[in-house]
Amino acid sequence: MTQSSSGRYIGYEYKQVPAAGQDISLLLDCYESFGWQQDENHPVAPGVRPAVLYLKRDRKIINKMELTRLQRNFEACLREIDLLERSKTSAATLWALLVGLAGTAFMAGSVFAVTAAPPHYLLTILLAVPGFAGWILPVFLRRGLTRARTRRVQPFIEAKYEEIYALCEKGHALL
Repeated sequence: MTQSSSGRYIGYEYKQVPAAGQDISLLLDCYESFGWQQDENHPVAPGVRPAVLYLKRDRKIINKMELTRLQRNFEACLREIDLLERSKTSAATLWALLVGLAGTAFMAGSVFAVTAAPPHYLLTILLAVPGFAGWILPVFLRRGLTRARTRRVQPFIEAKYEEIYALCEKGHALL
């Protein structure tokens, strides 16, 4: 509790929000729209990752229920954006790993063919070519699949940001 300029005590409720470095400004701006302010007793530590935002707000804030509902929608949008961001690379990484594993299997077959008695040189060459391709191709495959997925999900991410801005406008209007 602290004393306000009008002489009355204000009881605060507190919240801790983990934040990635690039999201700190967005989170501070948006949470401010729901009545939260950064706790001056806990500044954001520079260089600490992940950062933690310490927020406080008046316990007797007007329209608290509606602000809390809007805040929950905002937090759900943030989670959806995070999932969409992670989906850009997850499938591409999986495919690259599978192709690399297949290349390794072909290379193992090639090694077994050359170490057999008698050595099967033609089979070694036939298995080594897709083996090497399976080791080189994942780099380009992952890059291409990531670009394609990014183009597909970027409109959804932008729509979620627009939804966040609308929620913040509504919250700010209630303050």
